[in-house]
Amino acid sequence: QVQLVESGGGSVQAGGSLRLSCAASGVVFRFSTMGWYRQAPGQQRELVGLVNKDGNTNYADSMKGRFTLSRDYNKVYLQMNSLKPEDTAVYFCNAVGYRDVLFWGQGTQVTVSS
Repeated sequence: QVQLVESGGGSVQAGGSLRLSCAASGVVFRFSTMGWYRQAPGQQRELVGLVNKDGNTNYADSMKGRFTLSRDYNKVYLQMNSLKPEDTAVYFCNAVGYRDVLFWGQGTQVTVSS
């Protein structure tokens, strides 16, 4: 059974940094794409960024320049700098597997205080 496990969330003051990690288990193939989404209270889940197996990245406009994705096979990391209160959300790891099947982690809370 494929599982994505996130870690690294927490509370930080505005302007601070956090690094999220996501590791996959129970998978025998390489995900084509991995990345992160986030969901703030009362809002829809939105894209943070994606990285493909070649290391090419794609970010949501509001994250460009502040967030950096990196990947090591079936692990994906999100370095978040210059955090703002509006970055407060649950962050979900995402992976695209064989035949475009989507996998999701359970989410990790990020809280940014002003």
